[in-house]
Amino acid sequence: MRVAIAGAGGKMGGRLVHLVQESGDLEVMGGLERPGNPAIGRDLGEVVGLGTLGVPLLDDLQALVGKIDLLFEFTAPEGSLTHLRVMAAHHKPMVLGTTGFSKTQLDEVRSLAQRMPLFMAPNMSLGINVMYQLLAEAARLLGEGFDIEIMEAHHRYKVDAPSGTAVRMAEILAQALGRDAEKVGVYGRKGIVGQRKDDEIGIMSLRAGDMAGDHTVIFGGVGERLEIIHRSQSRDSFGRGALRAARWIVQQPAGLYDMQDLLGLK
Repeated sequence: MRVAIAGAGGKMGGRLVHLVQESGDLEVMGGLERPGNPAIGRDLGEVVGLGTLGVPLLDDLQALVGKIDLLFEFTAPEGSLTHLRVMAAHHKPMVLGTTGFSKTQLDEVRSLAQRMPLFMAPNMSLGINVMYQLLAEAARLLGEGFDIEIMEAHHRYKVDAPSGTAVRMAEILAQALGRDAEKVGVYGRKGIVGQRKDDEIGIMSLRAGDMAGDHTVIFGGVGERLEIIHRSQSRDSFGRGALRAARWIVQQPAGLYDMQDLLGLK
């Protein structure tokens, strides 16, 4: 499978280049970065520390789209939408891990997915996606007598908060309990905020150092609490999940898919 990687000069994109090179069944045809990036025009392998690969780092997907079978995209919403439009016009699949889309942008993503096989997940770690299932089951079993708090921690360079993974967790928990995540979500607290409401789902964000991503969900009852925790030791957990997604999505018809589809959990 011939692939390109958007954001290839970044931390996640760079790891994807390494993992694709190690895979044996995927071939990297080029990388993409935003216009003005000083590395544009250089050999992609040299940019990510792999030596000469003979493929370029470019700023225009149009120059690559005819040569690839799939695009990996872990960048920012605006750039991701630009690339989605190109891939949809060519009816080619894409693995999308970008987070921070607005509601209007998400509506466009869903529309474009009708013209292409699109795999979209805020977190492609297999462990996290199993955790989603555990959270839904725990919420149903514990019921209304337990308060729910979500805490996520990421590196100091992450630009959106809360993480897309934490947002998805809140949605799953709210759905399991028959609540509306938009109405019961509480994002941080300060001052005299009053007693906690019974239906609140708290979402707290930490940013420090180089943490790849930690997510903790606390079910707090009277006299006891249950914590479900996932910690990513490196970005490779996301990258390996993305490669697995790529191998799967190229076999699917046009539509929007996620890790729950891949793992058969729906």
